[in-house]
Amino acid sequence: MRDLSCDVAVIGAGTAGIAAHRAALDAGVRSVLIEQGPGGTTCARVGCMPSKLLITAAEAAQEARAAHRLGIRVGEVRVDGPAVLARMRRLRDRFVGSVFEGLDAFPDETRLTGRAVFEGPDALRIDDHTRLRFKAAVLATGSSPSVPEPLKGLGDRVLTTDTVFEIEDLPASLAVLGAGPVGLELAQAMARLGVATSVFDPGDSLGGLRDPDLKRAAREIFSEAFDLHLGAKVESGEIEGEGARLGWDGAGGKGDKTFDRVLAAAGRPPNVSAIGLEHTGATLNDKGGPVHDPRSLLCEGAPILIAGDANADRPVLHEASRQGRIAGRNAARLARGEGAEQPERWVALTMVFSDPQIAVIGGGFDPQADHRVGRADFCDQGRARVMDRAQGGVRLYAEADGRLAAAELIGPEAEHLGHLLAYAVQDGLDVRRLRDRPFYHPTLEEGLDTALSNLGDHLR
Repeated sequence: MRDLSCDVAVIGAGTAGIAAHRAALDAGVRSVLIEQGPGGTTCARVGCMPSKLLITAAEAAQEARAAHRLGIRVGEVRVDGPAVLARMRRLRDRFVGSVFEGLDAFPDETRLTGRAVFEGPDALRIDDHTRLRFKAAVLATGSSPSVPEPLKGLGDRVLTTDTVFEIEDLPASLAVLGAGPVGLELAQAMARLGVATSVFDPGDSLGGLRDPDLKRAAREIFSEAFDLHLGAKVESGEIEGEGARLGWDGAGGKGDKTFDRVLAAAGRPPNVSAIGLEHTGATLNDKGGPVHDPRSLLCEGAPILIAGDANADRPVLHEASRQGRIAGRNAARLARGEGAEQPERWVALTMVFSDPQIAVIGGGFDPQADHRVGRADFCDQGRARVMDRAQGGVRLYAEADGRLAAAELIGPEAEHLGHLLAYAVQDGLDVRRLRDRPFYHPTLEEGLDTALSNLGDHLR
C-alpha cells in the first residue's frame, strides 16, 4: 500500500468528474482523478448519444411509413434490427472514444485507477494499492440503473439503460417500466422500429409533464404509438418460455401479459452507497447521500463537494458539466483555505426527444403558485400543419408582475422553443417585453407568440 497526498481528490471520471478535475488543475492545485468502471461517461456510453442514434433510425422508419400522406410512395418499410443496432453501437463507440481521448490528455500523474472508499474526512483508500490524503474531495460517482423487485428473478430477460444498447437484435415485444423522459423516448423508438411495446407507470404523466391539459394531450398522442398503462403498478414477474410474464394492477384493473424482454427505465439512483461516507463526518440523508448546498455543492459537515448524477438533483449532462466545474473550483478554494463560492443556479430544463418533443422549463406547472397562464395549441398552428405535425401545445406561466416564471410544451421541435424559453425564465424577462419582439412567418415560434399574446391578456 503506497501513500500519496494531493490538494483535491476527484472520485469518478464521468462528465462531472472530468470537468471537476480540469477546473481544479486550472485553478493551480494538485488534483488527482480516480477512475473506476468502463468509462466513457453515462451520456456517451449508455444515455444521450446511443438513445438519440436509436431515435434517429426510428424517425426514419416512421417518416417512410407516413410519406404517403404527402403523396410520396415508398413501398414496404422493412427494419433491419441488427443493422440499426450495429450502426448505433458503431457511432456510440466514436463518442465514447472522444471521451477517452480527453482523459488521456490529463497527465498520468494526475490519474489513479480503482475503487475509492473514504477512510476518514481527509483520506481515501483506492483498492488495496493506494491510500490518498486530500484537503478537499469531489464526489462524482454518477448513477446506476435500478431493477424493481418484481423483475429481479427474470435474469437476462430484463434490460436496463446500461444493457439495452448491447442487444444484437430487436425483440418482438417489449415492456417498458417507467414513462419518464428515458422510458418514453425508448418506448416510442422501439415501437417505431416494429417492436410491440407496452409502457407501465404508476403515475399519471408522460415525460415529466405536469400541466393537466398537456398531460391529457400527451396521453392521447402516445397511446396511438404503443400500449399505455398509466396508473399501473407491475406487481409480479416470472419466466415463461423465452420471455417474461408480467402482472400488473392499475386504473383499468388487473392484467398480465408475456413479453420477450422487459426494460427497467424508472430511474437511476446515485452511486453513493458502500463508499465510506459514514467515515467522513458528512450529514447523510435518509437515502444515504450527503446533504449538500445546491449552489456551492458543498456537503454539510465535510470538505466534500458532490456533482452530477451523484447528487440526484438534476441528472442531465449540461448540469453535470457545470456542477463539475463549480465543484472543482470550490474544491481548489477549500484546499487553499478559502470559502466556497455560490453561483446562481441555472433554470431547471428538461427535454424529451420523443415525437412530438417535450420541454419543461423552470419546473413547469405548479398548482400551488399564483401564476397567470398563457396558452397556445399546435393543432391549428400554420407551420405545424405544413409539416404534418400539428399536435400538442404551449403553456406559459408568469408572475402577477409579468415576469415569466416557467413553461411547458409538447410539440414539433420543442427543443428549440424550450431553449428560448429557458433563457427568458433565467433572465427574468417580462412577458410584454418578449411579446414586443419579431416572430418570423411561418415558423413554429409563432406558437410562442400566440401564447405570449394570450398571457398578456391576463396581465392587463
